Amino acid sequence: MAQKSEVGNWFIYFGNQKINKKFNWHNEVQYRNFNFAGDLQQLLLRTGIGYNLTENNNNLLLGYAFINSQRYLPNAVDKVGNNEHRIYQQFITRQNFGRVFLQHRYRIEERFLEYDFQLRFRCLLGVNVPLNNKTMTNKTFYASTYNELFINAASPVFDRNRLYGALGYVINKNFRVEAGLMSQTLENSIRHQFQLVLFNNSPFNHKK
Repeated sequence: MAQKSEVGNWFIYFGNQKINKKFNWHNEVQYRNFNFAGDLQQLLLRTGIGYNLTENNNNLLLGYAFINSQRYLPNAVDKVGNNEHRIYQQFITRQNFGRVFLQHRYRIEERFLEYDFQLRFRCLLGVNVPLNNKTMTNKTFYASTYNELFINAASPVFDRNRLYGALGYVINKNFRVEAGLMSQTLENSIRHQFQLVLFNNSPFNHKK
């Protein structure tokens, strides 16, 4: 069966606000399109509360996601939509080796579809490398890449794989932006997405 290649675009916002030294609030919006903009493929809203096992490097998180997906009917211009509610648990660990900053993320998802329940596992390895500075400080350009594998608890075991590459810029200690291309391999098809991403990581202000 021949694989089909298409190109879409994802607009993404990632927020991570520290509540205190131990807890953080994750908030996320992804607006995914079949084309550059205006032809909705999926709207994803995700949130969660995280707990730092060690400061900045190891984080456990429990969260919830709502996903509205749109798909075209075969040989038609009409789309049908469906909603998914998702509970997820994840562990993130970070290390750096000189100029190379690594992130490992392991996630379990309980997916409540309209007429089904599915369990899925995800494993991501991400790398950021600053280009004009030695660390990810203000006004730093950086290269970013990740690979994420999705595995189902039931058949088919392979769900998808995402390979991503981007150029990013650290605006200041709270904000950074990325523009990149992601190739998503599914069981019988490949899709490519441009991604425009805004990261908001607010600092913890401790009041003595």
